[in-house]
Amino acid sequence: MSWRSSFRCSKFRHVFGKPATKEHSYDGVPITRSVHDNHYCSANPCFIAVVTECAGGGSFLVLPIHHTGRVDPQHPRVCGHSARVLDVKWNPFDDHCIASCSEDCTVKIWDIPVCGVQQNLTKARKTLMGHSRRVALIEWHPTAENLLLSSAYDYKVLLWDVSQAGAVIRHPVRVVLMPVHHRYPSEMLLLSASFNSDGSRLAVTSKDRRVRVLDPRTGKILQVSSSKSHRANKVLYIGALKMLLSTGSSPWNHRQIVLWDPQDDLSEPLYEEDLDGSAGVLFPFFDPDTHMLYLAGKGDGNIRYYELSAEKPYISFLTEYRSLLPQKGLGVMPKRGLDVSACEVFRFYRLIAIKDLVEPLSMIVPRKQSGTFQEDLYPMTAGNQAAMTAQEWLLGINRGPVLMSLKPGTRVANPYPETQAERGLVRQLSSLRFQMERGRAGILRTPRAEFLLRLKLTPGLFVLQLLQAFYRQQDEIRGLREELNHKDVSTQTGDHHVNSQTEKETNVLHLSVSVVLQVRIAQLELEIKNTRNNMRATF
Repeated sequence: MSWRSSFRCSKFRHVFGKPATKEHSYDGVPITRSVHDNHYCSANPCFIAVVTECAGGGSFLVLPIHHTGRVDPQHPRVCGHSARVLDVKWNPFDDHCIASCSEDCTVKIWDIPVCGVQQNLTKARKTLMGHSRRVALIEWHPTAENLLLSSAYDYKVLLWDVSQAGAVIRHPVRVVLMPVHHRYPSEMLLLSASFNSDGSRLAVTSKDRRVRVLDPRTGKILQVSSSKSHRANKVLYIGALKMLLSTGSSPWNHRQIVLWDPQDDLSEPLYEEDLDGSAGVLFPFFDPDTHMLYLAGKGDGNIRYYELSAEKPYISFLTEYRSLLPQKGLGVMPKRGLDVSACEVFRFYRLIAIKDLVEPLSMIVPRKQSGTFQEDLYPMTAGNQAAMTAQEWLLGINRGPVLMSLKPGTRVANPYPETQAERGLVRQLSSLRFQMERGRAGILRTPRAEFLLRLKLTPGLFVLQLLQAFYRQQDEIRGLREELNHKDVSTQTGDHHVNSQTEKETNVLHLSVSVVLQVRIAQLELEIKNTRNNMRATF
């Protein structure tokens, strides 16, 4: 009889979680005490946003991603809501635009300055007013720009085009679900929502604990789960494998994970597994590039990870990360913000409310040559460019995400080049225009710039060069700060067995290098200020 290994052959079998040190975490963050089953945290390569507790009104904190360590208790916040903030989501195509929903029945769109929030931000770029009760769920469209889904406790599910004119938008572009004849069916009160990869389908879980697949353009319910052995709470589209995954509980109150086939009916699940008897909600996270599934429970200290496949048994347990500190919510860094030189394949931001701590947790694949780019770990992935406009999607066009390579120095041609470059530049220009409008009372916008922005045209090669210089300086500052942090760490963790004279010389050398880096950072910040003044003068 031939010997057969009991382990599944997988390059992700030894993935491990590496928590950041306290110096590289965000300490002193007053995390919200809200009891909603949301993440309360959102991250992108530039910023991290965390919903905070405050007396009167609602607010959230926006920090530059490298602004780690102890957070000033008086740090400026985004505090324009009149009631508690329930969730925040960064725009996937604009790292300086974030949406927030609140108990004050509104959704607000904010423009975050490039240098971060320097003073309390109270004026939103857009306010979406279409709900009559608290808004608990928001979700950006994965491929069309400026499309935002909102769900509230008034049993309405609305789709907004945030590029519409006016500071207040009262009419959504689509009403996905709403009460009819004052009837409030439980399927219209959503617990979670997930778009498929091209945004043509929407999977939701509702108060009746069933999974539904909708057409988000018309609101038509295409499929409904009928399994009585699973009470769904969260749902996630597994687009790469053409599956649906839901987490919830069994009739015996055991936490479950269930796989469904959305191509067939949802009468019977493909796979069903009971996990444990805990009561916290299970948040699922899926990485389409590695086919890894992460399960993190609210109030748990552990995170399980699995590998999914299109063939039976569909799901294979790998291992789990364990911590003594429970998480209230989690944020996830997009793939384009990961450290590919360290073989980092996923990154969480764990909200540890009992410590007022936001702890980055990196999932790393151990490799012998970790300093080189690993082609097999980082295939082409969804980038930060939209595939189409909101109007194109509303007309019935479906497009997959625009892919990018994570290999440093590699650029991939845009498959939709006819309007994407102009749209990306106009987004940055409109964001900058809003920031200028907030602080310049009495200065009028030039008619030419207003005309060009309305027509979505670039105002000349000069502005394009200014933008390129601006972002190049930002990248250089980010790199210098990382190098400075690395020098500080290497100084603190140096060899303690050398003699005192050598140690003194080494410290003097590191101090000199740190001073040079700090001077260069100050010079770049001055250049950025001059660039912003030039851009302001252009308008």
